[in-house]
Amino acid sequence: MKRLTAGLTASLDTWSSRAVALTGVSGTRALLGFVGLMYYVSQYQERGYLFGPDGVLPYAEFKEQLSGFSLYSLSPSPVWFQLLYHAGALVALAVMLGIGGRFGLALHWVLLWSIYQRHPGLLDGGDNLAHVVIPFLLLTRCYERFALPIGIADRFADRVPGPLRAVSVPFHNLGVLMIAAQICLVYVVSGLYKVMGQEWQDGTALFYVMRVAEFELPGWSSLVYENDWLVHLGTYGTVIFLVYFPLGVLVPKLRPWATVVSIGFHLSIAVFMGLTGFAVTMIACDLVFLSSPIDRVLTWSRTHYMRVTERTRTAQAPVAARTEDAVGSGASPDAELV
Repeated sequence: MKRLTAGLTASLDTWSSRAVALTGVSGTRALLGFVGLMYYVSQYQERGYLFGPDGVLPYAEFKEQLSGFSLYSLSPSPVWFQLLYHAGALVALAVMLGIGGRFGLALHWVLLWSIYQRHPGLLDGGDNLAHVVIPFLLLTRCYERFALPIGIADRFADRVPGPLRAVSVPFHNLGVLMIAAQICLVYVVSGLYKVMGQEWQDGTALFYVMRVAEFELPGWSSLVYENDWLVHLGTYGTVIFLVYFPLGVLVPKLRPWATVVSIGFHLSIAVFMGLTGFAVTMIACDLVFLSSPIDRVLTWSRTHYMRVTERTRTAQAPVAARTEDAVGSGASPDAELV
């Protein structure tokens, strides 16, 4: 009993004193900012037609069908629309670059959800995940990595009392755990839902999905859905992967491989089905499981760079010394070559 109590106490001490997956959640924050920025940029030329008060969904109809909240519902003024749209793009860019801290991330969440609600017909499913995950990110220290060092956050952190800074670690770990649990829940529910479909049971679902006009990649999708083996392999492989992904990430040695397979899976969705926003959002959340491998890769890259730099300096040092001796003696450095 004492050993069990000591083990639990040690686990709690570790949980409350060491922040986990700092690199992973920082990558999640940067990619979610990138997804939001790309959404604004991709629709920029047609922003008035798609989201404006006099666009394809007029302001009055938008107000009638709105079931949640949206800042775009506060005024039918075109000036208000333009201000919100450009503010959303700038805030998304700031989140991607690591500027603004938690306040900027919370503002990004509000602005992104508002533009999503302005025209729900343009959504691809990634919006729901971003809406859930960003509040979890607010608990984490997701600005520790991949952020521009402007110094404001550091000066603010120095003024925060020590006990309050200590509380940030368990809150960070709780946020990481909630993101991981949410991703596993998405995979399991999606997999079990597919299991109940007749097309997924008989192995033909991929054939029908890839023939939908909105999801077809001309010239390439036909290479898949016209091959029976690829259709069956893709259909059953998708179900098996989705259902058993949580078991893979629970095993530390299998976690990186399961995550890499997940990233490859969603890259194929982005390429063959055009659901880029959804795919990148899922990949952003997958980075939570890849934090340690990413840290090792970054550490190796820095070490390798320092070694190469040191070798270059060492090789250049004798040449510089000979040049200085030649100049000091009054001779031309290239005299011996004449």
